[in-house]
This record gives sequence, C-alpha cells and structure tokens, in this order.
Amino acid sequence: AGPVLVVDVDGVLSDASSRQYLLGVEPRRWADFFEASVDDPAIPEGIGLARALVGFTDDTGSFGARPLVLLTARPARLADTTMAWMARHGMAWDLLVMRVDGDNRTSPDVKREALADLRATGHKPALAVDDDPRNAEMYWGEGVPVVYVHSGYYD
Repeated sequence: AGPVLVVDVDGVLSDASSRQYLLGVEPRRWADFFEASVDDPAIPEGIGLARALVGFTDDTGSFGARPLVLLTARPARLADTTMAWMARHGMAWDLLVMRVDGDNRTSPDVKREALADLRATGHKPALAVDDDPRNAEMYWGEGVPVVYVHSGYYD
C-alpha cells in the first residue's frame, strides 16, 4: 500500500495502431481487437517513461521507488497474454488490474471503479499515465494528476 504509479497498457506501453481498424467497423470487433494484442510492438518511449516515473518526486518532496500498477481496460481473460507481452518487452510491474470478462462499460467507468478499489486497499494513486482523453478527464476529476499520452487512437 502507499503511493503508486498507474499506467495504461494499450497506447502507452503497447502499440495497438495495427489493430485499430477492428474498432472502425460496426459492430466493433472488440474480441478480435483484444486477441490481436499479443502481436503489438512495444512503445519504447512509453516504457521508458513508466520506468522513469516509478521514482518521481511528488508534492510532499519525497523521492523513492513507487510500485507500478498497470491498469488496462483489456479483459481479464488476456492476463496471461498481457503478462507474457510485458515479460517479452522487459517491462516489470507490481500489480496488473484488468477489466472483468463480460464487463461492457466504458473504459473511464471501468477505471474509475478500479481506482476506487485501489484506494480502498490502501494504494494512493500519485500519478496516472493514459492515452484516452476520457480516462485523463476521469483521473483529473478523481484528483489524480495525469500525464496524457497522445496515441492518435482517439482523434
């Protein structure tokens, strides 16, 4: 418990641009979109940013390693795939939080609930990094400073 860094996966660490076309059709092909995540290339800048931020200085002036929470709207059925991807790309983390399978709520709604769960278990989100402007707004509204990373997926 204590201060944590919260980082999104798709669009921050993992380059999902090659599978965005699956969401540009009606009905959106969410299952195919998430299943294709296994082949995503890494975003070196996002991984570097996350690694650097786990030791950032906060407004209390304290400095030290922060646990890294990966908070993704990917469905939990992809936990093994996601963990294997992280290992393949040398990305360490402390906690992986995923969408419950079958939960069709919006990403901000899923992440707002996950944020409340983190807080209820004593974690204090000190900073979030996300590429979805709706999630950035949610974090700001919940009092969590956020670094917005422009992935281009939401233009």
